[in-house]
Amino acid sequence: MNKIISLLVLLASYAFSQTGLEIAKQIDEKQKPKDMKADLTMVLTNKKGKTRTSTIRSISKDDSKKQIIWFLAPADDKGVAFLKIEHDGEDDEMRLWLPAFNKVRRISSKQKADSFMGSDMSYEDMTSRELEEYTYSLKENQTIDDIEYYLLESVPNADLDSEYSKHLSWVSKTDLLVTKEESYDNAGRLLKTKAMIFNKLKGYDVPIEMFVKNVQKNHSTKLTFDNLELDSNVEDALFQEKNLKRLPR
Repeated sequence: MNKIISLLVLLASYAFSQTGLEIAKQIDEKQKPKDMKADLTMVLTNKKGKTRTSTIRSISKDDSKKQIIWFLAPADDKGVAFLKIEHDGEDDEMRLWLPAFNKVRRISSKQKADSFMGSDMSYEDMTSRELEEYTYSLKENQTIDDIEYYLLESVPNADLDSEYSKHLSWVSKTDLLVTKEESYDNAGRLLKTKAMIFNKLKGYDVPIEMFVKNVQKNHSTKLTFDNLELDSNVEDALFQEKNLKRLPR
């Protein structure tokens, strides 16, 4: 009995002593699908309560480091497409196909704070956060609706050009899912909140809903994920500029 108690104390001590970086690494190392296809519904709501709904087809690979998105509706956005390819140690490639202008717009690193298609997600929000580009710390743990969370603070390194000064993430202790997040601007004011709902599919935790609100503009974006397909052997050749102009069947 004493050995069991000692083991439990040791495990509890280990859990308490984990650092923010260790938690961030565990999140990063969670098993993820090799690729994912999804039909998205995006609803934008402005401060007057007026909404705009878009339907989108998304295909991603390598933990979304490669992603291509086509807008299928409404009619004035149909055909608009976005391509993202993230690189280690160099600038990411981001391109937006605008059929009304017959033009591919390249998104530079200086434009990463710009809104993506009028939503509350910036181009920076569309890219991954690299572990080594942030400093992590754990704040006081919280319990919400009987679920225990790590409160993880992520601060971008001084040499990282970011629209944010920090992120606070609520990470469930049981499955290491970030279900809530607050992002602060460079003046230290709360800028955006995010809530995520996940579902288990083929053994993976995959998103089925995301709600982002820009609290400074009182504007929100809700994304719903449908018809999810995982590990369907998406080819790297799909992620090319020429494919932006080819609407999926």
